[in-house]
Amino acid sequence: MAKNKTPSSANWSEKVTRESDALDLQEGVFTWKDPKKIALSLKQSADSSTRRKSAPFRSAMSMLVFYINRAGKNLHEDQKIILQQAKEELRKLYGKL
Repeated sequence: MAKNKTPSSANWSEKVTRESDALDLQEGVFTWKDPKKIALSLKQSADSSTRRKSAPFRSAMSMLVFYINRAGKNLHEDQKIILQQAKEELRKLYGKL
């Protein structure tokens, strides 16, 4: 942890992922090994949310990209590949290819 970060500020992204007000995410969704399952879960969460502020696709993709960016160098390379594949699956599910 950097010198100027407190424990609470160092974990803010984890808290956002866990307690997102826009989407109700399934437990551990970003640790799953199946990109299609991840994408389906994100789609279901975004489609059923009544609290999101943008379109379902945008909300789902934003949460996925947020997690990838915040996990950064701490994200194992294999999981990063799976999450990148989940982005492609999400695009397919929403017809955004």
